[in-house]
This record gives sequence, structure tokens and C-alpha cells, in this order.
Amino acid sequence: MVATFVSKAGHIATIHLNEQRTVTADWYTTICLPKVITELRKINYERRMILHQDNASSHTAQKTRQYLTEENVELLDHPPYSPDLSLNDFFTFPKIKNRVRGQRFQSPEEAVEAFENAVLDLPANEWNKCFENFI
Repeated sequence: MVATFVSKAGHIATIHLNEQRTVTADWYTTICLPKVITELRKINYERRMILHQDNASSHTAQKTRQYLTEENVELLDHPPYSPDLSLNDFFTFPKIKNRVRGQRFQSPEEAVEAFENAVLDLPANEWNKCFENFI
């Protein structure tokens, strides 16, 4: 499993969840979010940071909300039971599935690498269209 983060400019980070473990608020706030926030601040330190995430328990946990507050990251609310509003569900995953369809992978790492390469190959204008459709 991977967690993938994108912005209007494109891919920000893909973080692996090793050894088929469960996504928890602890993993999300100590592994995922620090990497994502660091990458976003490299792009533009001065900009306001707004994060959109779904309502998974690791995203809505008090620990996650506290971490985001400390990092001065605002949350864009996600309505309950609305998977069609997730950028990954309506844009990223369908695009990637089309690009890797029919390929066979020898290991989970090889599949993750193919996923990352497919995400990185998406042109910036497609990410812009994605965010325009989202808004």
C-alpha cells in the first residue's frame, strides 16, 4: 500500500506502508505528513497550505488534527460518504490504472515503482485540469 499526495503542480510524494501494516494516525503524522509538508514548503515556503484528505480514521484522528495545527496547515473539509470528491478516486487512480494495465510485477516494490513512474509521467496540464474540475 502507498499513500500518494498531489498538488496542482503535480506529484508531491508517495510514501510506502511497509510489511502490509495498517495505516494509523501515528504512521500518518510521523512518516507521511512530515515528508509531504517538507516537500510542499520546498515549492513555496510563503504560501498558505491547505490539505484535502478523506475521512479515514487516520486523517480525522485528534493526533492528526493537532499535528496539522502545529504545522499551520489548514484542512479543506471532506463531506462524509463522498468518495467522488477524492482527487485520487476520480483522477489519479483511474489514470494510473490505465497506464499499468496488463503489466505483471515480480514484487510489491516493483508495483510501487511502476505506480510512482506513472504518476510522475502525468503532464502538469492534466493536474491543472484535475484541480479545476475538483473546485
